[in-house]
Amino acid sequence: MRKVSSYLPLFLGAVMTVANHAPAAEKYVVGVSNTLVGNGWREEMVCSIKAEALASGKVSKIILANRNGGPSEQIADLRNLISAGVNIIIVNPSDRKALDPVIKQATDRKIVVVAVDQAVDAPSAYVVTNDQTAYGRLGAEALFKKLGGKGNVAEMRGIDGVPADADRHEGFTEALKSYPDIKVVASVFTGWSPDKGAQETKNLLSSGKQIDGIWTSGIDKAVVDAYKTANAKYVPIVGADNNGFMGQEIDMKDSLVGINVTNPPAVGGAGLSIALDVLAGKKVPRVTHLTPKVYDSTTAEGQEWLKSLYDANVDPNYPVYSPVDPYTHYTVEQEKACKGPGE
Repeated sequence: MRKVSSYLPLFLGAVMTVANHAPAAEKYVVGVSNTLVGNGWREEMVCSIKAEALASGKVSKIILANRNGGPSEQIADLRNLISAGVNIIIVNPSDRKALDPVIKQATDRKIVVVAVDQAVDAPSAYVVTNDQTAYGRLGAEALFKKLGGKGNVAEMRGIDGVPADADRHEGFTEALKSYPDIKVVASVFTGWSPDKGAQETKNLLSSGKQIDGIWTSGIDKAVVDAYKTANAKYVPIVGADNNGFMGQEIDMKDSLVGINVTNPPAVGGAGLSIALDVLAGKKVPRVTHLTPKVYDSTTAEGQEWLKSLYDANVDPNYPVYSPVDPYTHYTVEQEKACKGPGE
């Protein structure tokens, strides 16, 4: 699996030849801002943007600002992308409100800004996300039903303060309202890090608390691994469409109850596709939500879905590769290659 490379021009003060609104015959320069490095989902999100850029034939170059950081670092990266003369910025935002002023600076210069995966409040930005509130609600509802409407559950969240985590927690909380006999005995942040998720699971197992089910914000395989290491009996676990977790559900179908809520990283490629439509003069809604689907590994349908997408050759911490119709136009092979124009 090829890892996403990071680069940003060092000499951004030079005169750029690319105008913010290139004529139709010319190709566009795309800036990408990501502030979570080493996370399989984010790596694949960037790969989907590269694949869509290549498949579109309308992009000459991608400038990738890729590092771990928060709003202040991301604001600096976005300013650099603006100075670099990009036509489009695809941003996975680290904060819902803090980026609004720099997004306005970009759109005032006729740069099309699309926030993917997580929403921003900036009215001039386009937003393309997997419906994160629905992600939290649908997974929680499936877990609570699996437990017969009663029991103790743990909520394993993502990164404190980021929009996707807040939205998923909101959905989880909404689901709880209909299940008064479900008790949340632990709520922890994992930082969407497998190591942190494994440690938090170990802490739960050693706490002595009765845990009947675990809802995760995508740190699913790490939870299963921690249970296996502790030689503990598996409880129903809610996860995402992550390759390693899906492999576990196939291999341990008789002992592991898994619930998958789809959250395709191809939302990045979908965001670029929508940005290109905007530059082509097409009418595009400001907000586009991709509705999650839910699969139960104990059903024939669930096992069929798992086997249709699981790939033993893909990093276990990566999501499965699944383009998003009708928004993306690349092949799975192009996404796996993770090469943009000129690479």
